[in-house]
Amino acid sequence: MTNETILIEKPDAAIRVIRLNRPEKKNAITRAMYVAMTAALAEAEADDDIRVIVFLGTPGCFSAGNDMADFAQMAMSETLGTEVLGFLHALATASKPLVSGVDGLAIGIGTTLNLHCDLTVISTRTQLRTPFVDLALVPEAASSLIVPRIIGHQRAFALLAAGLPITAEDAVAAGLVWKAVAPEVLEEETLAAAAMLAAKPPQALRIARQLLRGDTGEILARIDIEAEHFTARLKSAEAQAAFMAFLSKR
Repeated sequence: MTNETILIEKPDAAIRVIRLNRPEKKNAITRAMYVAMTAALAEAEADDDIRVIVFLGTPGCFSAGNDMADFAQMAMSETLGTEVLGFLHALATASKPLVSGVDGLAIGIGTTLNLHCDLTVISTRTQLRTPFVDLALVPEAASSLIVPRIIGHQRAFALLAAGLPITAEDAVAAGLVWKAVAPEVLEEETLAAAAMLAAKPPQALRIARQLLRGDTGEILARIDIEAEHFTARLKSAEAQAAFMAFLSKR
């Protein structure tokens, strides 16, 4: 259905694509979209024919991050964060290779989602940006653990605390993503990478992936610690003020 904000696509039996499809809102992610992506991951995990899971956005926009109006409402909810945490846990515990193709806007979760992917193809016009502190929030998705390990404290601080963007070229050089390609071939290159992985012996690839990724428990623990701080900050007066200021500019 073309009106769905999360599309599930099947380019072939071995590959499942989860596509963010809310271009009129720059693919900002709502709670319902998190639930849909969690369900899609669970379905792909349970299907032995599916060997690779792919995340894609729409041309010029992977995701502008969390839907701010949705988040402002979540701050008053008793079930705060359950949809988001459910998705992050499913992402961190996925046993099958994860591939992502990122074109254009990649803000907040639009950046940190890719930290859990095994191969990320980014377009040359993309910048990665995580303005958590600018919104009076804190890093999420275990980014405070994963990013410093990859690029060191100072560049991680610049991205996650100072909120400074990282260009596609610098992201590749730093090891945050696999490679950068022209926007017009982004999806082709992403699906080619998925097909390459899908053709490999699945059990050997899964074990190799587990060895490379290390202790999942540590990742989950950091997701939960960040979530505690994120929840507290989300309910703070300064975060509410930041949300209102952001929404008033729209």
